Amino acid sequence: MNSETLSAPMPRTLVIASRESRLAMWQAEHVQAALHKLYPACDVKIVGMTTRGDQILDRTLSKVGGKGLFVKELEQALAEGRADLAVHSLKDVPMELPEGFTLAAIMEREDPRDAFVSNDYDSLAALPPGSVVGTSSLRRESMIRARHPHLDVKPLRGNLDTRLAKLDRGDYAAIILAAAGLKRLGLGARIRALIEPDDSLPAAGQGALGIEIRTGRPELAAWLAPLHDDATAKAVEAERMVSRALGGSCTVPLAAYAQWQGGKLALRATIATPDASRVLAAQEATAASTVDEAVALGRRVADDLVAQGALDIVRTLADAAQGADGPNTAPQHDGGATNDPTGPGEGPARA
Repeated sequence: MNSETLSAPMPRTLVIASRESRLAMWQAEHVQAALHKLYPACDVKIVGMTTRGDQILDRTLSKVGGKGLFVKELEQALAEGRADLAVHSLKDVPMELPEGFTLAAIMEREDPRDAFVSNDYDSLAALPPGSVVGTSSLRRESMIRARHPHLDVKPLRGNLDTRLAKLDRGDYAAIILAAAGLKRLGLGARIRALIEPDDSLPAAGQGALGIEIRTGRPELAAWLAPLHDDATAKAVEAERMVSRALGGSCTVPLAAYAQWQGGKLALRATIATPDASRVLAAQEATAASTVDEAVALGRRVADDLVAQGALDIVRTLADAAQGADGPNTAPQHDGGATNDPTGPGEGPARA
């Protein structure tokens, strides 16, 4: 946590908007407890709500509107004044926030790795040919197809408990989940193996929590400042810059992961086709003493991927997803990864 001293008057009441899944409520309660510790006299409430992403369970996210389905209702609550802040898993937050919203704080990261979960097998390598592996992510699907082409990858939707129940009733031989969610809910024992980044590079923001508020509320931003973790924020902003520059969405198997190594921020990123017939990779490390420098790192790594042909993959996948429904909206490259390094509605969380 950031130890920044607050100059704004202490809050009397704060309302957190949250999805109603067990994991989302854990995350909201985690922030609630942190705020109670900071401001013992403050009444911190949680308002639970169901998002469209929670309601649509029979189709993959890439076919029904992407990550924004998990945050739109929460943002509506912020816009209407029914809530002061919303807590998100950053990997579920669109790379460009709507106008009028900002990420006020990024909290210290949990384990960013993917987790292999199975009742009968110890690893992906141990699965027999034809075994069904469940995942909700094109990124993970591409990874599995690249390294384990003998396995049958199937979509997996629903909240964490629903996904585990599908595994337990035999719908899948194994499923791939984010380690952070399992650990946060005390389900670490369900993890048979942690998949290292060399084998499955995490999604941008994976394992980190972000706190979203309306812009124009400096007193609220000041109250939330002690929850901000600068090291995590720099890593996540670099990752999200890669995804933003390449139009990252649920239709694109894109990974970006930054970690601190010897005082430098080392960023790796990959983009691939879902069948893993083409995989591009780039990496770079820099001191990144400010968030702006971390964002610039992300931009350079994105440029590297673009030079290798990343936008060809993005456009092909965008065309496949849109069909005849509309024009191709894949990003255009003009010599830099993007004209706007932060995108509308979202700048770096803190310099």
